[in-house]
Amino acid sequence: MTDGKKMLDLIVSRQSDRKYSKKPVEKEKLERIIEAGRMAPSACNAQPWKFVIVDDPGLIDRLAEAASAKIVNMNTFLHQAPVLIVIVRENPNFSSKVGGTIKNKDYSHIDIGIATENICIQATAEGIGSCIIGWFDEKLVRKILHIPSEKRVYLIISLGYSLSEKREKKRKPREITVSFNKY
Repeated sequence: MTDGKKMLDLIVSRQSDRKYSKKPVEKEKLERIIEAGRMAPSACNAQPWKFVIVDDPGLIDRLAEAASAKIVNMNTFLHQAPVLIVIVRENPNFSSKVGGTIKNKDYSHIDIGIATENICIQATAEGIGSCIIGWFDEKLVRKILHIPSEKRVYLIISLGYSLSEKREKKRKPREITVSFNKY
């Protein structure tokens, strides 16, 4: 079991990597990364996700085009990634849906965020870089991957051996983002 300090070091070392080597991600590592996402907690155990793993270079190129905005040089690095994980929102179970309605919250958004972070932290533990992408042509992504039109594609995660430099985390000061016992 990982101790607390090692876990925090792992979390702090995770960054959004936008430059990858051509080295493929080993199947065993990819399986553990996927399992970390699958084991994420969710409201009422709804597990409102499907992870579409894309490792076909032709599909990766098509998805990269669907996610790039060349005018602002956004997401053009996706062509380099040997693996993309496309996260599709599935309908939550009855309990989660009712609870969300009562509390005016769509818990599936939170659940998908938790699963996404689990994937990225496990990738870091495996020595694999990752980047979470929210900017893409959803309709085109659905078409490329044959995702039913009534489903929502929430995120794409790129995975690969990073060639990015490690960057220092820039965060707001603790006293601005943390308080105890009162706002």
